[in-house]
This record gives sequence, C-alpha cells and structure tokens, in this order.
Amino acid sequence: MASSRRWWAGLRARAVLGGEGPRAAARQGAVLLAISGLVALLALAAGSPRAGALLIIAATDLLSAALVWLLPWSRWPPLAPIAVTPFALGVLGFSTWVFGGMAAGTGPFFVLFFAWLGLHFPKWVTWALSPVAAACYVVPLLLTGQSPDVVGSVAGLMPVAVGVALVINERVEAQRRALVELAGVERWRRALTSAVAHDVRSPLSTIQLVLEMIRDGDLPPDKRSQFLESALRQSARLSRLASGLLDLDRVESRGTLRLELTAIGLRRACQEAIGFLNLPGVAVDVPPALTVRADPQRLEQILVNLIGNAAKYGSTPIEITAGPVPDGRVRLTVRDHGPGVPAAGRGRLFARFGTSGDVPGAVGLGLWLVRELARAHGGDIRYEDASPGARFIVTLPSA
Repeated sequence: MASSRRWWAGLRARAVLGGEGPRAAARQGAVLLAISGLVALLALAAGSPRAGALLIIAATDLLSAALVWLLPWSRWPPLAPIAVTPFALGVLGFSTWVFGGMAAGTGPFFVLFFAWLGLHFPKWVTWALSPVAAACYVVPLLLTGQSPDVVGSVAGLMPVAVGVALVINERVEAQRRALVELAGVERWRRALTSAVAHDVRSPLSTIQLVLEMIRDGDLPPDKRSQFLESALRQSARLSRLASGLLDLDRVESRGTLRLELTAIGLRRACQEAIGFLNLPGVAVDVPPALTVRADPQRLEQILVNLIGNAAKYGSTPIEITAGPVPDGRVRLTVRDHGPGVPAAGRGRLFARFGTSGDVPGAVGLGLWLVRELARAHGGDIRYEDASPGARFIVTLPSA
C-alpha cells in the first residue's frame, strides 16, 4: 500500500512538473529556486556566520518560487518564463558574494540554471544570458576581494554550464523532432489503413458481384463483355494499389526502383489513365506522336496519382498538356481549377507523409511516390500555383 501511494505521488509530480510549454518551464524554475532557498536554510541551521545574508537568500528564493509557481504561465507566450531569470541570477550573484565563490556554494546552481535554459529555450537564449551569468559570478568575487585563482574559476565554470545547456538543448530538439516524426507516421498509418480498406473494398465488391452472377447463371449474355470488362478494370486497380505499396517498400529499403524502359505514346497513356479513373471533364492536349522513354506501369502510376489528385482535391476542368522542352526531355502538366495548395503546405508537398492532416483521406504518399518515380526515370516534378488551381509539372526523358 505504501509503495502504491509513493508511485501515485511520483506520477502526480511528473504530471505537474513534466511536459513542455511555459507552465512546465516556469514550475521547474520555481523548483530550482525552492531548492536554493532550502540549501540556504540548511546552511543557516548549520550555524553559518553569514546568518543575515542566508536568511535574505532563503526568503527571496522561497517567495520567488511561490510566486513563479502560482502565476498563470499557460496564458502567456512560450518565452515568458525567461522573466524568471533576473530573480535567479540576482539571487545567484548575491549568494556568490555570500559564499565567496566556493565550488560547493553557487557553482552547481549556475550549472542547474543553464541546464534549465537548455531544457526549455532555444540556443540563442543560452548564448544571450551567458555573459550576464558570468558577470553575476565574477563581479561579487571582485567586490569581496577574492584571489585571481578564485575569480579565474569563471573560465572553467561558465564553459561547462553553457556546454551542459547546449547538449541538453540538442537532445531535447532531437526528441522533439522524433516525436513529430512519430506523430506523422501514426497519422499516415491511420490514413493509409483507411484508404487501403476503402480502395480494396470497392473493387472487390465489383469482382465478387460479377463472379456470383457467373456462378448463378444470372449474367445476361448481352452484358457479359461489359461486366467482365468492369471486373478486369477493378482487378487492375487492385494490382496498381499493390504495386504502389511494393514501390514504397522498395524505395525505403533499397532506395531504388527497377524500371523496364520502353518508348510509350504519352497521349494514349494519358487517355488510358483517365479511363482507369473513369473521370469526366478531363481535357488532353498532347501531340499524338509525342513519346517518352519510361516504364509503362510506373508511368501509369504517375498519371493516375496526378489526375486522381486533381479530381479529388481540385475542381474541373482538369487539363493535361505535354510537349518537348529544349533539353531533350518532355514536360507533362496536369492542372485543375480548384483552390490550389495552401502556401503553408507547399514545403512538404512531395515529402513522405507530407500531409498535414487537415485534408480528410489524404495519406501523404501519392505525391512522394510520383516524385520518386519521376526521379527514377531521370526526371522530376514541381508545383506551380495556377491561380486558380494547382499545376503539377513532370519532366520525363524523351524517346
């Protein structure tokens, strides 16, 4: 029972002191102030000859700690707890004067102060406050007439304190980046599961319906070709989905894709992709004789992803244009007339798991895969704001 109570007490303490944000930073600063005050009280109880000064230190630390703990920091900006630093450095400077710069005096508290800075604030805060902290250590020593060896101890103390802050800050930033990445992966996993389930269920339903009609003899002879063609088209859709997932695995595990390059008529490839998607309102302005050197299956994935995205997130009309460019390659453009991509999301448009989560059903995989496929062919992809709409431009090698 006692261990259980201790466990719950520890859990509550972590809930109060842990986490990020101005409230957590301020309360951890308050704990450091309280510890400093308690140390002063212990020195006072031990019979220190500087009883008056120690009483001032203890009272200042404990009152400051209580005030800092109770203030509503969660309402204020992230850097607001920096306001605690004048109290902390002022008390440390006064304590340094009292203790005369002994290593067992204020030195460890300077290190703790910088550790707190590194835990909660950007690196520039550490660099900005390091001269102030050095002055709070050196000036009291000079005023009390300490020896050059004692005054010179700042050359060892401050680099250590600043180094501790920078190392902690680097680790905190690395953990923060890892958490953001993990959150993106989890969001992508959920979206991918949902998207795959949706994309698999619809084709399977069509194929199952056709097979049941064949089994039961309910397939009208005059509709046989139409139903079988629909089942084959849905089967091809499942095959494309499986290929996309396999491509993801190949790119992640080996960094490359195996291509079977051949000359492909680009106009026909665009029309077939539109047929797979069964989309109305798509205009194709591609010269009949224009050819590219590409892998047929990969080219289909590029076209289906771009045209599908234009239909899903944009608005009709959707326009597909293509033509040769002076460097000997072919430029393919897919444009819609929707709202376009917000400026805030363009930086991660082609990144893996690039979706910000504000687009329902978006997985953050399609455009990343299009870029990988285009680059595997020796080309690339870029985005342009069409005003209105989005314009995606893919370059591919000419045949």
